[in-house]
Amino acid sequence: MSTSTAIATLLGLLLGSGTWLILVRLPFMRGRTFAERIHPQLRSHNLESRLLRAPTHNLTPFGPLERILRPVIQDGIGYLYRFNSGGPALRKRLARAGSAKSVLDFRAEQLVWAAAGFLLAVVGVGLGAASGRFSPLPSLVAVIGAAFCGYVLRDFVLGQKIKRRESVILAEFPSLAELMALAVAAGESAVGAMDRISRTSTGELAKEFTAVLADTRSGKSLVQALQAFSTRTQLPPLVRFVDGLVVAVERGTPLADVLRAQAADVRDAAKRELMESAGRKEIGMMVPLVFGVLPLTVIFAAFPALAALQLSL
Repeated sequence: MSTSTAIATLLGLLLGSGTWLILVRLPFMRGRTFAERIHPQLRSHNLESRLLRAPTHNLTPFGPLERILRPVIQDGIGYLYRFNSGGPALRKRLARAGSAKSVLDFRAEQLVWAAAGFLLAVVGVGLGAASGRFSPLPSLVAVIGAAFCGYVLRDFVLGQKIKRRESVILAEFPSLAELMALAVAAGESAVGAMDRISRTSTGELAKEFTAVLADTRSGKSLVQALQAFSTRTQLPPLVRFVDGLVVAVERGTPLADVLRAQAADVRDAAKRELMESAGRKEIGMMVPLVFGVLPLTVIFAAFPALAALQLSL
């Protein structure tokens, strides 16, 4: 690689990074969270002018550049923390995925995936070198990037597994909640109803009920086992379900009506999500319809008329 090529590559990288920095900070490129949307309505109105407030000191000697890059750095740190979470956070994610692996096993799998990406990149670079196309800097970037992509891909697969499992649990919850309500209305206790469901049903939620019963049989109280179940799943409908069970166990309140109401709420939420998904897909279908089918229809409709005009002329 010559000096002019290296300088051109560096300038291109600087131009690309600057353009990317401008684009990602535009308002329509940054999705606002729910907390950010309701923050102006919840904060107390301070009548003091912002010009009179004490200035914030920079942590680095870069001055305004630090204030410009601070949101990007915070987003990057959060993104890296997501893919390199600590032991407790990763343990919770593995529990949400229904995996019995330990944190050490998952980290070992990530290293294996990174090594596989590294080997594939080395093979690709070796084939390119054998054919006479070899450049040191792009080859080094490709090898390191492949190893990093393999490391991150394992975490991405875990996230997709968590999403699929949680969607399956939410799909199973209404039916199992109504079965539990029938068992409770027939005279069984909450533990007996969960035992019956775990023996007669299959699925992810039935496995969680089995884990709750195993915790109770190992010496834990039912409330502690249910709270551990709520911590593992972290789904709002199941958290409400656990709260209802805990209140019913501790205070003896009727449980069947609460379970039926919760099942109805989850079904209504599923219907709303289905309608929202249908609306998004309907809008997505407008793109090929407007830019693909409609122009062809106009052409087929107008071409015979144009041909007739040409023949008449």
